[in-house]
Amino acid sequence: MATIPAPTRESASHTAQPPALRVANLVKHYKKFEAVRGISFDVQPGEIFGLLGPNGAGKTSTLEIVTGLRDATSGSVEIFGIDIAHHRAEARALLGVQLQESDFFDHLTLKEQLEFLGACYGVKPDTEALLGYVDLADRPNWRLKQLSGGQQQRFALAAALVNDPPLVLLDEPSTGLDPTARRQLWSLIRRLQAGGRTIVLSTHYMEEAEELCDRVAVMDRGVIAGIDTPLALIQQLIDTGFKREVVVRDATLEDVFLHLTGNTLDGVSLDDARKED
Repeated sequence: MATIPAPTRESASHTAQPPALRVANLVKHYKKFEAVRGISFDVQPGEIFGLLGPNGAGKTSTLEIVTGLRDATSGSVEIFGIDIAHHRAEARALLGVQLQESDFFDHLTLKEQLEFLGACYGVKPDTEALLGYVDLADRPNWRLKQLSGGQQQRFALAAALVNDPPLVLLDEPSTGLDPTARRQLWSLIRRLQAGGRTIVLSTHYMEEAEELCDRVAVMDRGVIAGIDTPLALIQQLIDTGFKREVVVRDATLEDVFLHLTGNTLDGVSLDDARKED
């Protein structure tokens, strides 16, 4: 599997730099509905930060404002110190984005899709390296409809990297994937972080947040109910005297699935996938 080099932008490598993402007092109203209600958080360079919450918690609205797709009702968003409301093009140049509903052209091949996206940013992407990174190097002339769900999500991740962004936003990246495809995607996300990139992901999968995130912000009905490392949040709950009513088993049905199948969607054994991680 190919490797993607660390981001080359100066803003991603400075030792003294602002947060990769700063959200301050963010509010978003849709007529009378308050989707986001005054949230604030910082994401430090190099961390995987999760927005964890149920559907309708305000996660997607928050990410859409961060990407500049929607305007905030009030509050501010800064990307490496750049205010996206006042310098949208400059801020968005530092972002790679994978949204829940990614629009690609049905008639273009994977290679052509990446070349088109690169042209939108004014860059010529290394399509061979990008496809190799997500284990699709042998399918540059395939079209999206020919790919499985897991392959489509991996391609969407490659598309988010065409502009060499130091900050990558992933909105519910593993929704609809089976356990094998989900864990393969997790491996790619970890490799992005190891390469020096900052990741912000929204998810409603508790295991995904606990497995991937350095810190999580728990969102509910447009507000942040808690923010810390997964282990710290768990310990805070235990310290209240909380005890689970059901005894936790040493394995889950998902573990059984992975053990019995032993393969990724593309026929790569889990042992081989872990060696590449």
